[in-house]
Formats: sequence, structure tokens, C-alpha cells
Amino acid sequence: QVILAESGGGSVQAGGSLRLSCVAYGYTYSVYWMGWFRQVPGKEREGVACCDSSGSTSYEDSVKGRFTISQDNAQNILYLQMNSLKPEDTAMYYCAFRYGTTSLCESGYASAYWGQGTQVTVSS
Repeated sequence: QVILAESGGGSVQAGGSLRLSCVAYGYTYSVYWMGWFRQVPGKEREGVACCDSSGSTSYEDSVKGRFTISQDNAQNILYLQMNSLKPEDTAMYYCAFRYGTTSLCESGYASAYWGQGTQVTVSS
């Protein structure tokens, strides 16, 4: 059982920054993908940024150059630094974890573990 605990969401004005954190507990194998997804009511959850246990990363096109995903392996923390935020970034953001080598953002999120979510609201 993997438990994920997100924090760092909030309300900012357009152009501002936020950093999301996700602490992962209980994982037992060293090969995995972690990532950040977001969802707005009525729409499907979409991958924003993902990284694997070797440090490979991938980003959704609309956040490239603005968001940075990183991980602190010593403390089992995944971060998402979000800069130049736009109103369209407003969503509930979820941390996800999946064992194995299949990309979490690019190959669907079946069998992933999820955090409870943290709300990000960007006003114009």
C-alpha cells in the first residue's frame, strides 16, 4: 500500500507561483513513476508532469517552461514548482504513484495510487 499526501495548493493571481509537495509512504520497490495530474469538474483527469525513479521527466505541452517536477529521494517527496500561473491552470491537483517502467503521464494511469488532492486557483 502506497500512501500519498499532497500539500501546497492555494489561491494566487495570474503570473504568480506555487509549489506543490507530495510525500510518499510505504513503497517497497525502487522502480516507479510518480506524477502530478489535475482535474476540473466535468473533465477527465490529465497528466501535468511525471518523473521516474531514474530522473526522467515528461510534461504536458501547456506547462512546459512554466512547471518543473522534481523529487527528493532521501525524503520521499515529489515537488511541482509552478511559475507564471494562468487562470486555466485552476484545478484540483493530484499526486500519483505507480510501480514499474511504464510512463505514468503518457500511458494512462491504471493501477496508480492517488493522493487526496490539493486545490489550485488562479485568478485573472
